[in-house]
Amino acid sequence: MYHLQRTDSDNTDFQALVKELDKELAIRDGEDHLFFAQFNKLNAIRHVVLAYDHGKAIGCGAIKEYTIDTMEVKRMFVPLEKRGKGIASAILKELECWAKELGYKTCILETGLKQPEAIALYQKNNYAIIKNYGQYAEVESSVCFEKQLG
Repeated sequence: MYHLQRTDSDNTDFQALVKELDKELAIRDGEDHLFFAQFNKLNAIRHVVLAYDHGKAIGCGAIKEYTIDTMEVKRMFVPLEKRGKGIASAILKELECWAKELGYKTCILETGLKQPEAIALYQKNNYAIIKNYGQYAEVESSVCFEKQLG
């Protein structure tokens, strides 16, 4: 059984998982990887959730302020061998709860067409596809989502 922990981007377990995520994304994104990587820096992310199983980090996600009432979900990752166990959904729910506690009304995020598992995760968790926002506005391989936190 796993448990969740709130932390920040200085956490070395988070940094190690993000390295694994970036390796996977480099393969999936191919030549587009450098474009997306510029928007996924870890500097000063203050809201990170990690999943642990027997002391080992098995998943992560983060939120970062996008506007005064909106948090952007970033750096969601569960290693391949741990997928399909509800870990990513639990992390996402904890991030949403944290955003709501902080007074935010909405979560938004971007993922890629080459990440069908991520798209399924967000749809399963009641995120709605929206028009691509910000730096992703003209990116055909991006899919953006939004969820009102109610």
